[in-house]
Amino acid sequence: MAEKKQQVKVPKKKASRREKKDWVAGYLFIAPVTLGLLVFYIFPFIQNFWFSFNNVNKFNMATFCGLENYSKMIVDTELYQTLWNTLKYVVITVPVGLFLSILLAALLNSEIKGKSFYRTIYFLPSVTMSVAVSLIWKWIYNGEYGILNAILKVFGLEGQNWLSNQSTAFYCVMIVGIWCSVGYNMIILLAGMQGISKSLYEAAAIDGAGPKDQFFHVTMPMLTPTIFFVMITSIIGGFQVFDTIYMMIGKTSMAYESCQTMIAMFYRYGFEFGKKGYAAAISIFVFLIIMVVTAFQMWGQKKWVNYD
Repeated sequence: MAEKKQQVKVPKKKASRREKKDWVAGYLFIAPVTLGLLVFYIFPFIQNFWFSFNNVNKFNMATFCGLENYSKMIVDTELYQTLWNTLKYVVITVPVGLFLSILLAALLNSEIKGKSFYRTIYFLPSVTMSVAVSLIWKWIYNGEYGILNAILKVFGLEGQNWLSNQSTAFYCVMIVGIWCSVGYNMIILLAGMQGISKSLYEAAAIDGAGPKDQFFHVTMPMLTPTIFFVMITSIIGGFQVFDTIYMMIGKTSMAYESCQTMIAMFYRYGFEFGKKGYAAAISIFVFLIIMVVTAFQMWGQKKWVNYD
């Protein structure tokens, strides 16, 4: 019979007084953030998930109704129209915004005069309150005294009510969304470009690669992790768009139905109609869509994102 190996028990080392103080200090440092996450994120999410299975009145009195709210969503034609509006917003604004961000980042990464000035100008919309931006653009698009119509009249073109026309209102909102996001994404992409080693460009130049070849065969492949990050955050932001629509398109406007997104619909049912249970179900539906899209991106990034 084989001899059993005797396990040697290593005595646990007791923590010293200084180590205990470090632990206490560490927990105290993370306590504010942890409490903030619990109070403002985790608890509201759990409560919202519970509300989606209840009929909730304006006083947050919940009556359990099971899957009734979700069954209503299946036959709600307004939800499908709203989902289509949201998908259209994401499909148009994300690629266009990403392209413009890469273009601006590449220009500002080159040797041009006044780079700091241009960086500040392009980044300003990102740090300006979305409400203020929306009101300014609403004034620009105004059909009676807007700047856009005034410019068109100078060239002999006829203006129109851009924000009340169903065929143009949503695209006007998209332009504002792109204008607000390009500066922030540009800064992130510019940081990614400046983090690429110059030795790669020197090696490409020795092999005879010009500026165009260096951009497409050195810059773009090495920038793919940053592009992937910007793409994920832009898609999530696209699904959550609300403030520009709420401020620019009036609730009584004929174009509101063609501009309403999922979060705008959630707001109306939750805070205007008082149907918080159904609104909670809508928000859970949006969460699931974002989670599925993000998971698909995480799976697909293995084929095109270069981490070397």
